[in-house]
Amino acid sequence: MKHKVKRKKVSDPYDVKLDAYEQEIEDALDFKKLKSVKNVKAKIAELKAAAINHRRDKQINIRISSRDLLGLKEAAAHEGMPYQTLIASILHKYVAGHVIQR
Repeated sequence: MKHKVKRKKVSDPYDVKLDAYEQEIEDALDFKKLKSVKNVKAKIAELKAAAINHRRDKQINIRISSRDLLGLKEAAAHEGMPYQTLIASILHKYVAGHVIQR
């Protein structure tokens, strides 16, 4: 008499329910939507030049009100970045003329 061996059903580890944020990341990583760069060497050179031009090589110290600093920290948290990065980004946009003055 032969005995049947019961095997556990193995679920697919990739078959999971994603929340909206996780799905957004998954969609962004969809390689079918990516396009190849025609001249890779030129693109690499362009990106290296951009990295050099945007290198942060100077440090500054400033005094601002506690209220302003708290507002910057809250805005940075909302954007998901360190507040120092947000401040540097705001300053860069201002210097580059991308900030609209009211």
